[in-house]
Amino acid sequence: MAWFKRDSDPKEKIPEDASERTVRTEGLWLKCEGCREIIWKKDLELTINVCSKCGYHFRVDARTRLQLLLDDGIYQEHDVNLESSDPLSFVDNKPYRDRLTSMQAATSLKDALISASGTLAGRRINICAMEPKFIGGSMGAVMGEKITRAVERCIDTRTPLIVVSASGGARMQEGAVSLMQMAKISAALMRLDEAHVPYISILTDPTTGGVTASLAMLGDLNIAEPGALIGFAGPRVIEQTIRQKLPEGFQRSEFLVKHGMLDAVIPRSEMKAWVATALDFFSGPVQHAA
Repeated sequence: MAWFKRDSDPKEKIPEDASERTVRTEGLWLKCEGCREIIWKKDLELTINVCSKCGYHFRVDARTRLQLLLDDGIYQEHDVNLESSDPLSFVDNKPYRDRLTSMQAATSLKDALISASGTLAGRRINICAMEPKFIGGSMGAVMGEKITRAVERCIDTRTPLIVVSASGGARMQEGAVSLMQMAKISAALMRLDEAHVPYISILTDPTTGGVTASLAMLGDLNIAEPGALIGFAGPRVIEQTIRQKLPEGFQRSEFLVKHGMLDAVIPRSEMKAWVATALDFFSGPVQHAA
């Protein structure tokens, strides 16, 4: 004799919209990589993607960077249609051309950097922000050309330059062409320095490889967000090479500022005001019309 009896098929009791309810809850909660707490996504947006419990700074995209730094989030974008010519016809697990096409569709960008101009606390600036979702924010010929043109624009108009770095380094799919951008940008920044036009470099998580080895560390001021990974080779590669355990917090922004590699570590909520004060130091306060 059975101990229990089913009155009906349990499938009949599942509401028709059950699958829809499951879909609607996806992406509403995130786990903080700093304290491992679960955070409601709406709350995270209110704190500009910084964990209110531990201060962990989540990565944000290039357009968000511009909106946070520029007055009213308004800017004019430059060199919008520049895109890679795939100089090596490179193929790994997929053709580089296909990878570019998929990244362009996913990010609505032609490459991994937005070059723009706008005002920060009333002061006219040129700003470049890297997009980490576009092949890891890697630097190829387009990024090199956009930053170089931004530098030349700054020299012509005597406008300060800000570059927000978020990159895995030089783009391997463009080989030596990508490595050449390190020298190209560095030479342009030397001309900017000779023209006595300020350049502030903001390093965010992650800033590594050829970007760190060139433009990211060449600012009149080099500042970073808390907890940002900054370096040339990754810590795991270094440990395997020197066969030693690295210090706690090695290659994080707090470690680097302590050892004189950065000028300051600034929380995201204070970044705009801090940069505005720095530009006042370089160029004097903004003169507003009476």
